[in-house]
Amino acid sequence: KLKKSSNLRLSLFRSSKHIYVQLIDDTERKTLLSASSHDKSLKDTQLKPEEVAFKVGEIIGGLINDKKIANKIAFDRGAYLYHGRVKKLAEGLRSKGVNL
Repeated sequence: KLKKSSNLRLSLFRSSKHIYVQLIDDTERKTLLSASSHDKSLKDTQLKPEEVAFKVGEIIGGLINDKKIANKIAFDRGAYLYHGRVKKLAEGLRSKGVNL
């Protein structure tokens, strides 16, 4: 369970083929940013699923840096284990300097 806090929440959804991530502000109940493996830059590439997850993490990390969001971000991985594509997405975020 996530603790109630004023942090922004990075919510993750993983299907068998794709991965989606949203940056959510729970106090205002708004989605600030989102990225997924449906992105145009990833559509035509032949990458392994873990590499795609890393790229999605880099994309959302770049968007967070562009918006200059300096708040602490809580990583909401849902019921998914911190393993495989979920771990690679988090590594992609951290490679862009985002603190989880």
